[in-house]
Amino acid sequence: MIVFGIPVDFILFGLTLLGVAVFHRHTLAVALVGLVAIIAYKLGFTGFKSGPGFGGLLVHLEHEWVILANLFLLLMGFAILSRHFEESRIPDEMPQLLPDDWKGGLVLLVLVFVLSSFLDNIAAALIGGTVARHVFRGKVHIGYLAAIVAASNAGGSGSVVGDTTTTMMWIDGVSPLSVVEAYVAAVVAMLIFAVPASMQQQKYSPIVKNPPSGLRIDWTRVLIVAAMLIAALAANITANLKFPFLLDKLPVLGLAVWVVILATAGMRRPDWKIMPETFKGTVFLLALVTAASMMPVEKLPAASWQTALGLGFVSAVFDNIPLTALALKQGGYDWGYLAYAVGFGGSMIWFGSSAGVALANMYPEAKSVGSWVRHGWPVVIGYVAGFFVMLAVLGWHPDPPR
Repeated sequence: MIVFGIPVDFILFGLTLLGVAVFHRHTLAVALVGLVAIIAYKLGFTGFKSGPGFGGLLVHLEHEWVILANLFLLLMGFAILSRHFEESRIPDEMPQLLPDDWKGGLVLLVLVFVLSSFLDNIAAALIGGTVARHVFRGKVHIGYLAAIVAASNAGGSGSVVGDTTTTMMWIDGVSPLSVVEAYVAAVVAMLIFAVPASMQQQKYSPIVKNPPSGLRIDWTRVLIVAAMLIAALAANITANLKFPFLLDKLPVLGLAVWVVILATAGMRRPDWKIMPETFKGTVFLLALVTAASMMPVEKLPAASWQTALGLGFVSAVFDNIPLTALALKQGGYDWGYLAYAVGFGGSMIWFGSSAGVALANMYPEAKSVGSWVRHGWPVVIGYVAGFFVMLAVLGWHPDPPR
């Protein structure tokens, strides 16, 4: 069914996103109502890509369940990780390692960028958010929160183990060297958004100059955090290189993280009290991802650098996993540009990436699209500038269409 040239599916999805932006204190309810409305419409009128009626819905969910389960397990698990990290007391020591002025905020963003190049970007963002809460006395500016998310997404955009979308490219046969070119744009974007965000944060709440005296690091919790991160990294690399068929059958990364959480629970009890609030934020993201997967996007515009640039903006409101899958099926892209666009583009709105949702669970005040865009505008400027610097330096060298 088409209304004013637009499929009703997209209208319902657009209204859901608008509702999230306007009613930012009720994001979960809006997302669930939107998902139910989309499912009801497709059951009654258009059916699903996999077929009509409840049978088509079940087949669709069977196809999507691994992605959804991985997101659920990672978001819930890395919330536990962030609490272990916080209670290890390492964040309290960070003022001793960071510069005393705005450059301290800049160095922290660079650390998040580097961590995300080999860790999951959700974990990198949460570690950055945890440190920021301690070194800025609990007062973290929304513009700086946007910068933390952008740094985590930028760091993962050029690494085949740093982001789900780049891992998908690797599985599909794209060379890791083609993806690493995204760092040309990511570094430029980082320089553009990180400096003003750090200055903005220093003005809002200056960095703590000296750590509290008499701190004792809980090295057992440090070991648990390291084990969780190593397990996720090892599971990602091993599954991709040795058992790629498992990635479509089991949520490998999420299971690896939870095996460590449960195995180490006797050493240090996880902070289960954070689970209810984390669960709400996680269900919110899963509702949006599920709704996005039901949109009738059968193909993308012809592959070009203009299309790749546009996909970055689309990724701010539309799940980048199906976009990446469509682009891989279509072919004809310079994969470094696509990795940067779909990996970094979601930073422009708080719910545009899983890292943004995870950090918003930690800082509920970030769940305002207006505040995020108003204070995080350097992220948008950085995205566009990085893309065009990459285009000027490397040129556009696409693979043949498939």
